[in-house]
Amino acid sequence: MTRPWTSVDSVETAEGTLELRQRGAHEFLITLAGRVLMNSAASRSEEALGHVACAEIATKSLPRVLVGGLGMGFTLRATLGGLPRGAHVRVSELNESVLHWCRGPLAELNDHAVEDPRVTVELEDVADAIETAARSGAARFDAILLDLYEGPHPASRSAAPHREHPHYGATALAHSRAALDAGGVLAIWSEDPDPAFERALERAGFAVRVERPGRGGRRHAVYLARAGASR
Repeated sequence: MTRPWTSVDSVETAEGTLELRQRGAHEFLITLAGRVLMNSAASRSEEALGHVACAEIATKSLPRVLVGGLGMGFTLRATLGGLPRGAHVRVSELNESVLHWCRGPLAELNDHAVEDPRVTVELEDVADAIETAARSGAARFDAILLDLYEGPHPASRSAAPHREHPHYGATALAHSRAALDAGGVLAIWSEDPDPAFERALERAGFAVRVERPGRGGRRHAVYLARAGASR
């Protein structure tokens, strides 16, 4: 008999109820307005985001990395595994409850990633962190990783035609490029490939490739966009 999911904690957000659910000792879900955002049993693409981004900056001795979206901490854990001791990782997370979950019931799953001395967690919109770095011209990043809800997709653009998307619109991509050091990489997780978004990255001055982690089943997409390079 399948065991039921139980609610560990929940918090109200502008998009609906954000909830952490658990089944057994090690199975977790994060849901938003009843829709599953993350499943602890299906984390390969989130981990791939961290792995492939760090492989792009492997020659850096003291890399600076920005991670947008903490989730269950899988992307952060994978990122830390690919970085040297002198790296600095800033995590931008909007919801304080998610940070508490990663320090509490999810800590064993992510190997206590948020407690790593290389990590600083800021309760902020990652778009603000990127814009600040872009406008200041100082303290740029070697890599920016975005793991935010569904990622870029056509519906998110058509849902608000009167304004640019705050993370994937033309202005946001220009800010990301300006916030990266020469040769830096912007890595973005998405539920599904979106050729129009790939073209938007190219228009923003990135050289782009798309990874589809895993084999079989639902395969999400990881965009790897390198600044200051030609296709």
